[in-house]
Formats: sequence, C-alpha cells, structure tokens
Amino acid sequence: MSQKPFSTPVTPEKKSSIPCTLCAGMSFKASIDCVDFSYVRCARCGLVQINPQPLFEEVKERYGERAGKDYLGYELDNEENFLNLALLGLKDLDFYDIEADLMKAGKPRVLDIGCATGALLGVLRERGWECTGVDISGPQVEYARRNRNLDIRSLPLAENNFPEAGFELVHASHLIEHVNDPAALVQEINRILVPGGRFFITTPNIAGFQACLFGRKWRSAIFDHLYLFSIGTLFALLEKKGFVIEKTVTWGGLAIGTAPMPVKRIFDKAAKRFGFGDVMAMRGRKQ
Repeated sequence: MSQKPFSTPVTPEKKSSIPCTLCAGMSFKASIDCVDFSYVRCARCGLVQINPQPLFEEVKERYGERAGKDYLGYELDNEENFLNLALLGLKDLDFYDIEADLMKAGKPRVLDIGCATGALLGVLRERGWECTGVDISGPQVEYARRNRNLDIRSLPLAENNFPEAGFELVHASHLIEHVNDPAALVQEINRILVPGGRFFITTPNIAGFQACLFGRKWRSAIFDHLYLFSIGTLFALLEKKGFVIEKTVTWGGLAIGTAPMPVKRIFDKAAKRFGFGDVMAMRGRKQ
C-alpha cells in the first residue's frame, strides 16, 4: 500500500458532539472503526466524519510547535512530489486557461489555504500572480517566509479578516478534511472571492475504489482527517455555500505495490475516466 499522509499521534483529547457540518443532522451511524478512533456517517446526508469531534484548540495543538517541526520535515522530504501533484491537479481543472484570461485584466490575486512550505505559491508568483498563503503550522510558515519571502499568515482563515472580494482564486489542497467546520471554511472562501472567482479544492475520496477496498486500512482514514468527503457530499457543500461546480476530476486507481505497474496504469486511467479515484478535485465558481 502507498504511503499514508502525515498524521500526528493519537492522544486523549477533549471532544464534543456536534451537528453535521453539511446538513445539521444529529443522527449518525457507525462507518469506519480505526481501532484508536472511529468515523460515523450522517444518517441524513451521508457525510463521513469523526463525531464526537475534538475541540478546535485540541486540533490546533496537533500542528503546534512540537508536532509542526515533524510536519515540516515530512513536507520538505516530499515537497517536489507534492508540488508536482498540485500542478497536475490544477492542469486537470483547466487552471491555465483560467489563468490566461485573468492575466489579461492585470495581476490576479491568489490565496493558498494550507500552503505548507509555500512551494506552489512560489511557482505561481513566478507566473505573475499576487500570492498570499495561510497555514497554522508555525514551522512551515516560518520556512515559507524565510526561504521564499512569501506573505504567509499563521492564523486560521477566518481570523485573518481578509477583505470581501479580495481574491480572484482560492486554492486548498488536502486541507478541508482537517478543519473542524468545513461549512464555515467554504462560506468564508466564498466571501473573500470576487464575483465569478474560482475555488480549487482537492481532498481524499471516501467513495473511491481504494477506500472501499482497504476500509480502516485506507491511507486517508487517519487521526488528523476529521471529515472524509465523497464527490456527492463535497458537491453538496460547495453548492450550498454559493458555488457552481464547473468541473470534477479524480485520480489514483490502485495504490503503489498492490498490483503490477501495467495493471496499476490501467486502473489509474479508469479511475480518472469513471470517477472512482482515491483523490478528487473540484473547481467551483462563485455565483
């Protein structure tokens, strides 16, 4: 099986039962038992989540100074691979066509939420974008500021008080599954986008082939992922918060090492074509 995403150790945390972030339902069914923690599925809308959920201050501590240094090491070790995947995801969502149109009107503004070491923002700055980033992992913020001279904010998105209609594009890759309230996050992203602005989002796909095959051993069923979206639940959330979904793609049919490479290539192509990939990406437009 391919490498799991970085996850902080499972530790005792204060938790509370909360309504489903998508539909406000309070009825849940067992979904994935991961031994040290478990997921439930909302009986009304189907969103998979950890609930009772760790309090925000507990979640924030996972990315604090001590854990943040480990996270920084993980990001730097995989920086080139993560950057290439992000660029491929943007390409699949027709980013470069949108970029060309925006550049005709001047220097467009982009916000990358969960920007890590700032590698993607560094590339976008070279392409002519005005770049801003947000990440609550202190060591990564410090690295991006010091080594790339980027404008990176270390507060959660809403606490930065960005101006309304301040960005033409917002990007969030492998971020929404980590936050306590995805609905509030998407609502704030809608607020800070210009009318017609684009939101590019990437997250694991709970309805993908690998999730169904591996169950609790699925690489994205980890302690730090508070939510696991399907295409349907992510589509519903973005639409509810004022976005028109323009395009959806998935990729990753079989994990590395689970089948010979020729077989993996066939599954990967099929996953992209038929939408059962391990990871999904959407492009939404603010109404």
